[in-house]
Amino acid sequence: MTIRLYDTSARQIRDFVPLTAGAVSIYLCGATVQAAPHIGHIRSGLNFDIMRRWFEYRGYDVTFVRNVTDIDDKIITKAADQGRPWWSIGYENERAFNSGYDALGCLPPTYEPRATGHVTEMVEMMRGLIERGHAYEADGSVYFDVRSYPGYLQLSNQDVDDLRQPTEDGITGKRDPRDFAMWKAAKPGEPDWETPWGRGRPGWHLECSAMAHKYLGSAFDIHGGGLDLIFPHHENEIAQAKAYGDDFASYWVHNAWVTMSGEKMSKSLGNSVLVSEMVKNWRPIVLRYYLGTPHYRSMIEYSEESLREAEAAFARIEGFVQRVTEKAGKTVPPAPEVPPAFAEAMDDDLGVPQALAIIHTTVRQGNSALAADDKDEAIARLAEVRAMLGVLGLDPIDPHWAEETDRGEELHGVVDTLVRMVLQQRESARARKDWATADAIRDQLAQSGLAIEDNPDGPRWTLGNR
Repeated sequence: MTIRLYDTSARQIRDFVPLTAGAVSIYLCGATVQAAPHIGHIRSGLNFDIMRRWFEYRGYDVTFVRNVTDIDDKIITKAADQGRPWWSIGYENERAFNSGYDALGCLPPTYEPRATGHVTEMVEMMRGLIERGHAYEADGSVYFDVRSYPGYLQLSNQDVDDLRQPTEDGITGKRDPRDFAMWKAAKPGEPDWETPWGRGRPGWHLECSAMAHKYLGSAFDIHGGGLDLIFPHHENEIAQAKAYGDDFASYWVHNAWVTMSGEKMSKSLGNSVLVSEMVKNWRPIVLRYYLGTPHYRSMIEYSEESLREAEAAFARIEGFVQRVTEKAGKTVPPAPEVPPAFAEAMDDDLGVPQALAIIHTTVRQGNSALAADDKDEAIARLAEVRAMLGVLGLDPIDPHWAEETDRGEELHGVVDTLVRMVLQQRESARARKDWATADAIRDQLAQSGLAIEDNPDGPRWTLGNR
């Protein structure tokens, strides 16, 4: 049993060897809470939720840290535009993010630190970097001297001579334009904190280096985030932490984006799809299936058509679970272990698409057992399916989805009554050998997204492809 992960810093899949046997420590760059989350934001949390669940299944004790960036240029700008306190923007959107994570079944992190709660740790790190000659103060701001750290840009594989840091308004006193701000001098009307170098506020990169050090120590196993964070954020985190004396992360794991028309989903581009709106039109468990089942390193091109395909695919799994549960007359518990082929796929860089194929194969085997009236075989396959779905956070019988399932059952009952009325009309047409009318009714139901299966006990309907 060896889990393998694609390490961005090594540019290859590596065997995972934990720093502490039986334990794994993960730091995930979480939300910058200037606005409510779209599904691209939540994808990152969901991908690493699956990673965490798999490590736990494999017997690891997982410490999972996901930070909140609650102070940032965009938060301050939005607060000024709306005439609101900056912290109210952060609190409001932090709750929106947590609601989104919860709606899609993400387990809560072990720790979820806010940047503004760790200024003391940031000051301590800056003091150490200045003493070691890796940082300097200028005009009340503190900058990192990128040329003082020889390993700078190894993660993104760039040359420092070709580098231009993103421009920042109001930044003065840099010795080199490539240097980046760890601390920004106070400006009128902006939030600020006292430091030995004057009042100011944190730079984006410093907070994660300081919080990872506080909660995971000088060395930890996995640092995660979206591809867009590799530069400058993660490069600058590495420089700060390692120049300070930390070993920092052993593995760097990055998830791909959700795109629309080939572009990264982004509020600035006006192409975002808010989670709060999506869950009004799509079941959260279907959204989790849609966002969580592609490989974490693969882009997801958003479209309603692909969401409908995900809905239909999950309906086939869920329908099997419901049918066997009805046949068994009780809730069938998950199997104690997932099938070996599923485990092999998950061990190989979290190969969820391959693992999902095993689920669908097992569902087909279970359906064949149902058709053959082999109750014991169908129950055995359901136990395996529940075990596999549980690892992915997609088990419809899990208590997290109970409320959604209850609402779905109520709706199912209403729809079932209406569909059976139509099916009775179809059966009457078949009895009088009016095949044209019977086929027309079946086709109309199919166009509505319902599949009709004729059994010896009578017709049965399920959700099909819309």
